[in-house]
Amino acid sequence: MMSPIKIVVSGAAGKMGQAVIKAVVQEEDLELVGAADPVKAGFDAAALAGLEPRGVIIRERLEEVLAETEAAVVIDFSTPLAVMENIHTALKQRVAAVVGTTGITEDDLRQVESWVRQYETGAIIAPNFSLGAVLMMKMAQICARYLPAVEIIECHHDGKIDAPSGTAIKTAQLIREANPCLEMEKEELEKVPGVRGGRVEGIPVHSVRLPGLVAHQQVIFGGNGQLLTLRHDSMDRSSFMPGLLLAVRRAPGNKELIYGMENLIEL
Repeated sequence: MMSPIKIVVSGAAGKMGQAVIKAVVQEEDLELVGAADPVKAGFDAAALAGLEPRGVIIRERLEEVLAETEAAVVIDFSTPLAVMENIHTALKQRVAAVVGTTGITEDDLRQVESWVRQYETGAIIAPNFSLGAVLMMKMAQICARYLPAVEIIECHHDGKIDAPSGTAIKTAQLIREANPCLEMEKEELEKVPGVRGGRVEGIPVHSVRLPGLVAHQQVIFGGNGQLLTLRHDSMDRSSFMPGLLLAVRRAPGNKELIYGMENLIEL
């Protein structure tokens, strides 16, 4: 039997971090060896996630954890303010990164790509690990070839600080790739600035942040006399785990930057 993949979770004290810890410890081929988060440093990571204590204590800094473990993969669900430093810390230690933290820009991706080449260690970054959300984005890409107008509405919990979501940005990019001639610019009178949403690839994107939500997105296409609505709802963070675990198992030995779950599954 092969040795389990040794995992460090960055952002271990957050809701996603705790969900990741629960998922990792249930898998026989994965081993939780470390956890990092400036919040709740000193706590047992498994106990914080509602499990039996496992002796994996949350440390304040990811660099400390990697120095003490022989991790193969860092799973990062930290914050948009910390994610780039965490990716760099992992890659320079030759530890593969699997990143679900959003707020990563095109410039950030170019920087990560340069680190991947420099350290010869791969990174998998996904705006959304839910397989249902990936299918929604793929369907949107197909629909964009046939319907002339589209808007995106994304709704998340009130603790999400970045807007629009990474999923909405990725969806808009895929739509634009599918239909470079999509015309969204028209004369408008916004009586309240921003009321028509922000523009990503020229596509209106509307962001909602409310308690009670987890992660939800609608892509609404309009045509002559018709509407087509694609909708995906994550009611629980467990919805992200099958895709995340797929990425984690692909990460060791990966030497490239892979952006988007659609590049890990056959569509």
